[in-house]
Amino acid sequence: MDFAPVIDGFGVVLEPANLLYCLIGVVIGMLVGVLPGLGPAATIAILLPITFEIEAVGAVIMLAGIFYGAQYGGTITSVLLRLPGEASSVVTVFDGHALARQGRAGTALGIAAIGSFVGGTVSVVALSLLAPLVAGFALDFGPPEYTALALLGILLVATISSGSRLKALTAAALGLLLAVVGRDAFTGSERFTFGSLELADGLDFVPIAMGLFGLGEILHSLEQRRTAGAAVHAPTEVHNVWPSRTDLKQSSGAIGRGSVLGFVLGILPGGGAVMASLAAYAVEKRRSKHPERFGQGAVEGVAAPESANNAAATSSFIPLLTLGIPANATMAVIFGALLIQGVRPGPQLLEENPELFWGVVNSMYLGNVLLLIMSIPLVGLFVRILRVRPAVLAPITVLITLIGAYTVNNSVFDIVLVIAFGALGYLMKKTGFDPGPLVLAFVLGALLEESLRRSLLLFDGDPTGFLTRPISGVLLLAFIIVALLPGIRAVQARREREREPVG
Repeated sequence: MDFAPVIDGFGVVLEPANLLYCLIGVVIGMLVGVLPGLGPAATIAILLPITFEIEAVGAVIMLAGIFYGAQYGGTITSVLLRLPGEASSVVTVFDGHALARQGRAGTALGIAAIGSFVGGTVSVVALSLLAPLVAGFALDFGPPEYTALALLGILLVATISSGSRLKALTAAALGLLLAVVGRDAFTGSERFTFGSLELADGLDFVPIAMGLFGLGEILHSLEQRRTAGAAVHAPTEVHNVWPSRTDLKQSSGAIGRGSVLGFVLGILPGGGAVMASLAAYAVEKRRSKHPERFGQGAVEGVAAPESANNAAATSSFIPLLTLGIPANATMAVIFGALLIQGVRPGPQLLEENPELFWGVVNSMYLGNVLLLIMSIPLVGLFVRILRVRPAVLAPITVLITLIGAYTVNNSVFDIVLVIAFGALGYLMKKTGFDPGPLVLAFVLGALLEESLRRSLLLFDGDPTGFLTRPISGVLLLAFIIVALLPGIRAVQARREREREPVG
C-alpha cells in the first residue's frame, strides 16, 4: 500500500477551510442527533443546496461529519431524558437512562463517548486499510458486475431493513419506476413524461431527497409530537463524567466487540448504525453471565451499541466510495451530493481523485476527536435547544427547505416536487413504509438500467451471459439466495409449528 496519498490526505484535512467544515459538520450532527425525528438523512438532504457553493472535499467532509456526529448526539437525550434523538440510540435508552436514574448519568455519557470514539476510530483505521483493496478488486467490474451488484444492493436494503419486507420491496419498486422517468439514454424516446418539458430530463435527486426526508420527516415528527405531547422534562444532572476503572474494565470487551460488529454490519447494504446497535446489544446480553442486569443499568448495555453505531456509520462509506453503491439512505443522499459536485463514486475515485478520497477518510480521525472533546461540555446547550417548541422550529425548517430547493435550478417546479414528495414521505411514514429503499432504488436505478442494457448488448441479448463471468455469477447467486431466504425461513417456521404437540 502506498502511504503517500494517505499522508497527503491529512494535509487536505488540515487546511483551515476543511477543518472548519469538519467542525461545522460534527456540531450540526450532534444537534441533529439531539432533536428527535429529524435524522441525518433529512438534514443532509436539506443542506444539499448549500454544498453547491463549497468545494467537493469540504462539502463531503461536512456531510460525513453530520452523519457520524448524529450518532453521538442521540446518546445525550437517550441517557438524560429517555428520549432517543436518533434511531440508532434507541437501545441506549434501556441501560443509559437506568444509570441516570441511579445518579450515574455522567458514567453513562462518559462510557458512551469513549465507546463511540473507539468504535469510530477502529472503523476508520479498518476503512483506511480495506477501502483500497476493495477499490482495486472493483476495477475488474464491468457492466455485468455492476448490474448484479445493483440488484443485490437493492434487494438487501429491502429485505434486511427493519419493517415489512413487502412494503420495503414496494418502495424500492417505486424508486426504480421514478428512475426511468425522462428521455431514454439509448433511444432518446420519452418515458412517463406526460408531455411535460420539466420531466423530459428526468426527476432530479435533490427535490426527491429534500421532500421525502426533509419535509416528510418534519410533518411526521410534528404529528407524533402532537399525539404524544412535546413536553421535555428536566434532565438528570451530570456528575463524574470520567468512568471508574471498574466501569472501564467491565465495558472494554463490549466496546471491542461492538466496534468489530458495527464495522462489519455497516458495510452491508441495509445494515447501518441502527442494525449494528441492536445486534451489539443482543450479543452482549446473550453472552453475559447475568443477563438480568441489562435494562437495569449495565454499562455494557451502553458501551456496546454506542461503539457499534459509530463504527457502522464510518464503515458504510466503504461501498459508497469504492463501489459507488450506497449502503443506506444517508449514504444515498451523500451519493447525490457527490454527483452534484461532478464526482462519481466508484473504483476509479481512489485513482482519479485521491485528495477527496483520503481527505474524507482522514477527516473522520479528527472528527471523532472533536466529538469526544465536545460531547460532554455541550450537554446543557443541547438540552436547552430541546425546550424550543416544534411549532417554532418546524416552519423555519420548512421555509429553508423550500428556498434551498428553489435555488438549485431557480425552478418553481422543483418546489412543487418537494411538496409532492414531502406529502408522499409523510404518507409513507404514517403507513409504515420506509422511504430509504425508495431513494436507494432511485439512485441505483440509472446504474442498473444502463449496466443491464450494456451487458445485454455485450452478450447479444443472452441473459445467461451473466453466469459466464465469475464475479457477476457469484453476485447473482447471492441475489437468488437472499431472495429465497425469507421463503425458506417461513417454511421452516411452519414446519416447526406443525411439529409442536397440540394441547
